[in-house]
Amino acid sequence: MKILFSLLLLFSLIFFGVKPNTNADDPPFYNLDSTVWVDNLMSSMTLDQRIAQLFMVAAYSNKDISHQNEIENLIINYQIGGLMFMQGGPVRQLKLTNKYQSLSKVPLMIAQDAEWGLSMRIDSTIIYPWQMTLGALSCDSLIYNMGFDIAQQCKRIGVNINFAPVVDVNSNPNNPIINNRSFGENPFRVAQKSLAYMQGLQDGGVMACAKHFPGHGDTDSDSHKTLPIINHTYERLDTVDLIPFKTLIEKGLGSVMVAHLHIPSIDDTDSLASTLSPNIVRDLLKDSLAFKGLVITDALNMKGVSQFYEPGLVDLKALLAGNDILLFAEDVPKAIKKVKEAIVNKEISEDYINLRCRKVLMSKKWFDLDKLVTLDESNLMQDLKAKSYMTINRSLVEKSMTVLQNINDILPLKRLDTLNIAVVSIGEQSSQFQKSISNYAPVKTFHLNEEHSDEQRKKMLDSLVQYNLVIASVHKSNKHPWKSYRIYQSTDLFLQTLALQSKVVLSVFANPYSISDFLMTYSFDGLIMAYQNSDIAQFYAAQLIFGGIGADATLPVSNKHFDEGFGLITKPSRLKYDYPESLGMDSDLLFKIDSIALDAIEKEATPGCQILAIKDGVVFYNKSFGYHTYNKNKPVKNSDIYDLASITKIIATVPAIMHLEENGDLHLDSCLEDYINISDTSNKNNLSIREILAHQAGLKSWIPFYKQTIDKNGNLRDTLYSNRYSDTFNVNVADGIYLHNSYPDTILAQILASKISDKTYKYSDVGFYIFKDIIENKTKLSFNDFVNQKYYSPLGLNTMGFLPKSRFDHSRIVPSEFDYYFRSQLLQGDVHDMGAAMLGGVGGHAGLFSNANDLGIFMQMLLNGGEYGGERFFQKQTINKFTECQYCNNDNRRGAGFDKPILEGQEGGPSCDCSPSSEAFGHSGFTGTLVWADPEEKFVYVFLSNRIHPTSENKKLLEMDVRTKIMQVFYDAIRTLN
Repeated sequence: MKILFSLLLLFSLIFFGVKPNTNADDPPFYNLDSTVWVDNLMSSMTLDQRIAQLFMVAAYSNKDISHQNEIENLIINYQIGGLMFMQGGPVRQLKLTNKYQSLSKVPLMIAQDAEWGLSMRIDSTIIYPWQMTLGALSCDSLIYNMGFDIAQQCKRIGVNINFAPVVDVNSNPNNPIINNRSFGENPFRVAQKSLAYMQGLQDGGVMACAKHFPGHGDTDSDSHKTLPIINHTYERLDTVDLIPFKTLIEKGLGSVMVAHLHIPSIDDTDSLASTLSPNIVRDLLKDSLAFKGLVITDALNMKGVSQFYEPGLVDLKALLAGNDILLFAEDVPKAIKKVKEAIVNKEISEDYINLRCRKVLMSKKWFDLDKLVTLDESNLMQDLKAKSYMTINRSLVEKSMTVLQNINDILPLKRLDTLNIAVVSIGEQSSQFQKSISNYAPVKTFHLNEEHSDEQRKKMLDSLVQYNLVIASVHKSNKHPWKSYRIYQSTDLFLQTLALQSKVVLSVFANPYSISDFLMTYSFDGLIMAYQNSDIAQFYAAQLIFGGIGADATLPVSNKHFDEGFGLITKPSRLKYDYPESLGMDSDLLFKIDSIALDAIEKEATPGCQILAIKDGVVFYNKSFGYHTYNKNKPVKNSDIYDLASITKIIATVPAIMHLEENGDLHLDSCLEDYINISDTSNKNNLSIREILAHQAGLKSWIPFYKQTIDKNGNLRDTLYSNRYSDTFNVNVADGIYLHNSYPDTILAQILASKISDKTYKYSDVGFYIFKDIIENKTKLSFNDFVNQKYYSPLGLNTMGFLPKSRFDHSRIVPSEFDYYFRSQLLQGDVHDMGAAMLGGVGGHAGLFSNANDLGIFMQMLLNGGEYGGERFFQKQTINKFTECQYCNNDNRRGAGFDKPILEGQEGGPSCDCSPSSEAFGHSGFTGTLVWADPEEKFVYVFLSNRIHPTSENKKLLEMDVRTKIMQVFYDAIRTLN
């Protein structure tokens, strides 16, 4: 029968095209500079020692001393060739590797299953995506980079051979053991991605091992538990399963692991696993495919072989089949004895053993084990989690996101002001998904257990009926790739019903086969396959929905609704959130910012602050420091809200004027008399809009309007104020303080009657009071409503706006000053500026509140030339017109409302001594705020603080140059990229 099948195999090779490739690259250990070390060892080793080199046993770093003693016995007394480390931890494994190597006369070959990195077997290490996830990538160079990085991590703890990649073509959705571990069902895509992984590993100095030969992709049973049967013809195996193996062999593959499979079309010996079949190992792999690298058995303790052959015999049969390394041998002494008996009985020759021993030793020479050094225990965890490794890992996940449905181009989401969004997660944890979504829009979050009752389902549906968009997500376990991916019927019923009452964008954090469990998918407006339920996947899936990232990945396998290779392309349209390393920046350079912020807080320059920075549309720094107050009761969070003070000018008033200018309702060089009712004899008739915006009009710096409303004892005048709201006293100045409704007109009258000086540069709030009235007259809306409807809501700026007390719990609003001279209270949610307060909290010069994130988005929109989230808010030329220096010839650095870098010969200003481009623009605020944008560097910087708490007499933030010192660090870091 054996001869018959050999002839059948030869026939198949002739007609189905598997021929030795004489141009194939040699395995890496064939290209040694010298074999002297190998030759010397071979000549000095006994037969027992040469046989022992072929054994690789399992070692654990999480077992007790008795296990260690067993391993040491095998090393000292039997001189085994290698160890395969299983579960444990990196520090323990490294220490044991050093110990075991010190005991071995011939250096040990150390192997590990590290398909998705060392984390497959040991804790506290980087968890890379499973191969199914990587199968979605359009860019295989990232897989190469991953392979190279994993090689460095392997070498750091002394691992020489990684039992990866899995090159099985997973054509069976019910495969219980391969599935997520495969790159997919397309043999050519599997081949190319496996090749990239292999080359990354071997270029990094670690041998790759393609498994599980000749292909474990179409089984419905697990060879750990039984012997799976593959009933395919050889032709089918050759045109599907063998393609990845052939591709890697041609490119210099170092080793192959043979699977425990029964394949009658090649060898119909009853209950014989492929590992033990000469037809498969010797004839097909070595002869027909001309593979010259190491051939390694799958673990010999697995039921696929161990249920049929006892220890010792199974090792001998594996050796006789043509394998070089016997993995996970259960009884090494017995196996060595069996092999020696076979030599005596002429079943096997010493040359046969010598050939395999020499390959093992040549591999060890390629691993540089001839120059074995003790592994360094210091900084191990830092080395294994290097920032560059983490960056590649995040990129792999980001680029795997696959868009399967995008009805009416709902993705990325547009016009956020038209959407009332709920987020409902189903199944396992989803906190990162919800947190990341909150960077883009205000949402209400819900959670539904995967196993839920009809009553719970109905209650949830009733809760969601008020929302016109629901971002739903299904989260399956990410613990390991063998967990069930099936989606419950109750989950599908909930989602299908939900889609009848609102638009649904669904993200599935599960195996792509799980899509088959949905009755239909066209009911969902958007559908994203995110593959795994990791924090990183949730982080990027949320960004994909809102346009922080784009997508070009495709499905690695088919399911009931979509074919393999399907995937839609979307483009980014909003800010992306990522780490500095994603830009090529070293995050260590930014630790100085943390130090500056903490030093400012320690020296009581401010109780706390938020700092945000954007480069090339990527938020790479977004941190909060300190507390709301010096009582240290409430830490500052990124979601907390600050009084922006004069930044209001460029985020509210100037944009409104830009809008009027674009619509032809206002012109920069027109005069005030064209837009407001003003006396012909007024000294302000001929002041132009441009002059006022650029602080070139000669207006007073400020007018203390509040002082005229206080009596000589410092009390509020009863005729002007009430402690209760009424039609007459309806201007809310602060808690329990209402100003007479006529007084805002009095303020405007005082401004128009005020004196002016020569038209030289003098910073002034006064003109911005007037602009508020002009904007309201032109737009027929309140200033607050106009900027909110026109900009903040469409941009998805959840926190930005006037009058935050009416929209947020006061605990989110950071307090400013304790106002002892006017309002006699701590200001928390009421604008600090006295004049703006006397306008009801909405002023053209002050009154806006925001967190750093929303402010950064607005500045990014300006930096984008007026476009953001797929919407255009301004023409680029309008932004350029307003942000350019207006009166540089008059020694005035200002733009039309925007502050600019200092001119040559000037001192001070809003920017650091970092030579920002002349195109840069921004503004600072009295409360301790600063915002900056540099078009040349594509850089945005936001600093928010309440430095005036508890008193505005605190000037330390200014004296210590905290804001500009931080800006300097950012510029220094950015310029390392150039």
